[in-house]
Amino acid sequence: MTSPTVEHLDRGPLHMDELARLIARDIPTGSFVNLGIGQPTKIADHLTQEQGVVLHTENGMLGMGRKAEGDDIDPDLTNAGKVPVTETPGCSYFHHGDSFAMMRGGHLDVCVLGAFQVSATGDLANWHTGQPDDIPAVGGAMDLAIGAKDVYVMMTLFAKDGSAKLVDRCTMPLTGLACVSRVYTDVAVFDLGPDGVVVRQTFGITLDGLRDRLRSTGGHTVVLART
Repeated sequence: MTSPTVEHLDRGPLHMDELARLIARDIPTGSFVNLGIGQPTKIADHLTQEQGVVLHTENGMLGMGRKAEGDDIDPDLTNAGKVPVTETPGCSYFHHGDSFAMMRGGHLDVCVLGAFQVSATGDLANWHTGQPDDIPAVGGAMDLAIGAKDVYVMMTLFAKDGSAKLVDRCTMPLTGLACVSRVYTDVAVFDLGPDGVVVRQTFGITLDGLRDRLRSTGGHTVVLART
């Protein structure tokens, strides 16, 4: 039996830094982890040395630290999104091709990616909206989606137009099939698996309120609570 859904009605929706802190806390100790370009890179700033998490970047770095600021900035030391970063003790560098071999070879425990849409069965759409004027950005997301043992998504639950991003079926071009295991959003955290969509926590909204809002905005229609 799993723990029931926790409703945090005293806080939320979460800011991205708050969400990054939550994800950092949930990453298993000793994991090898890749943080996708954009919001997921914030997670690096909230990991503790005691967790023993080793961060991998697709541009060829193992042992990446937090974002570099001030005198710590080295223009030659960046993550895959070209953001200056720091090193951790034992940090190593390698060829871009070797980095992708690590990603594709199942050597990463967790990756955290952004998304345009995630389906109830764990399909991921995050490289193109499908709109002709939008610029596609494949990067290494497809390799991470199929190569990491666990794929977490970090995103807002609702798009700027109010539509839900957690849906029954993705309508945007897919990055990977049935690859996402957990979705972290500003108003709720979801587990995706054989039992369907299971809500771990909500923030600033009740479980019933979450169900109603998802249904009214074209989102996933069956949201389960933990029992």
